[in-house]
Amino acid sequence: MRKNNIILIGMPGAGKSTIGILLAKALGMEFIDTDVAIQVREGQTLQSIVDQHGYLRLREIEQEVILQQTLHGAVVATSGSAVYGTRAMDYLAGQGVIVFIDVPIEQLRKRINNFDDRGIARQPGQDFESLYRERVSLYQQYADISITIGEQSSEQVLAIILSKLKEFPAA
Repeated sequence: MRKNNIILIGMPGAGKSTIGILLAKALGMEFIDTDVAIQVREGQTLQSIVDQHGYLRLREIEQEVILQQTLHGAVVATSGSAVYGTRAMDYLAGQGVIVFIDVPIEQLRKRINNFDDRGIARQPGQDFESLYRERVSLYQQYADISITIGEQSSEQVLAIILSKLKEFPAA
């Protein structure tokens, strides 16, 4: 089976949704944002889910939503915590090329000013640095391609990803 989907993973604030839209447009592909899909399915924001049901329930919902996706020629911007769902990540790995948008923590701190109410699936009281350390190894584990970015514009990041995708052999 040919992998004809592109899966974007990375921390909240890495730019997965922004880059995903640009990538889908550039390649003439569908765009799926799993954060949006979760909110539409549940009829509430990610933060509301965390507040009412806890972060572990949000992770369960994320996995369910990913497993329900029928992917054919899509760019998928995953939730930052999608990597905790082994079944979901195995499914995505079989469906497409997984691209880790790796943004240094210093840059992420500049981008995220609403950490406490952004709807991030994290343990109660867990700070951003701890969450970052916990997730980076998971992102690296699942990535087919890793792209480290910092101050680049969205267009520059898009160009880097397109270049790396050309080098990646289709399965």
